[in-house]
Amino acid sequence: MHWDDLRIFLAVARSESLSGAGKILRVDPATVGRRIARLEERLGTPLFAKSPQGYAMTDAGQRLMAHAERAEQAMAGALEEVQGQPGTLSGQIRIGAPDGCANYLLPQVCTQIMQDNPDLELQIVALPRVVNLSKREADMAIAVSPPAAGRLLVQKITDYRLHLAASRAYLKHHPPITELDDLRGHRVIGYIPDMIFDKELDYLHEIGVERVAMASNSVSVQFNWVRQAGGIGVVHDFAIPSGHGIRKVLPDKISLTRSFYLIRHADDRRLERLNRFAAALCDGLKAEVQRLEAQS
Repeated sequence: MHWDDLRIFLAVARSESLSGAGKILRVDPATVGRRIARLEERLGTPLFAKSPQGYAMTDAGQRLMAHAERAEQAMAGALEEVQGQPGTLSGQIRIGAPDGCANYLLPQVCTQIMQDNPDLELQIVALPRVVNLSKREADMAIAVSPPAAGRLLVQKITDYRLHLAASRAYLKHHPPITELDDLRGHRVIGYIPDMIFDKELDYLHEIGVERVAMASNSVSVQFNWVRQAGGIGVVHDFAIPSGHGIRKVLPDKISLTRSFYLIRHADDRRLERLNRFAAALCDGLKAEVQRLEAQS
């Protein structure tokens, strides 16, 4: 069996469709279908059950998946050995992250890493949901809570803080806020309740706020509403310095602490390139959170 056959098999297994695999591989979906059909013929067993909903792996496909992933890791390790330059990082690395981290921390942290490693190619996938590493949506992901299952490496990066905040313009033209009960007379900004993808993001429920007047599944949209004097919202302390005129509200009464975790494929522990990048990423994020929080 050739590696190219396994590469195509993995793409179909992870995307669950010929069109999705074609996009990953930059190959026509019909070609992908023919390659899968030939592989199944050579193995003498179907690897996928085809339906209008997509391609689902059969038992044989599930068994082949483990071997294919080991082959993938071996190929990645071989390329690292051959192409790696002493002392620097190279190649493409994709990071998945919630959009708060992706917008207010990763740009400056990744820029510094790339200045030290000019041959590196970085991609940031900012999604208001958990990144699926098993489908190789990213090489590694940052999350606000550790996963409960899966063959994954989990490393705590750092704690970070959040507070209620509003713009000076909003506070100037609305009643003063001295107690939590005073929030009832103000517009509150937060997540769309049924689109909160992690319990750690249910900030307003934790502090007893029941009604959200302005809601978005994006923390960046929420932050911009706060900045535009739309209302009061829970804001990351590390984002406050980028929003001129934003002030914390009731900081002595309400303060939330959350954590960032780095999640990686368990098999990637053997890849020195990813290990070195992960160490630089964690160190950079921790330092940047501390720097920005000191300014908030």
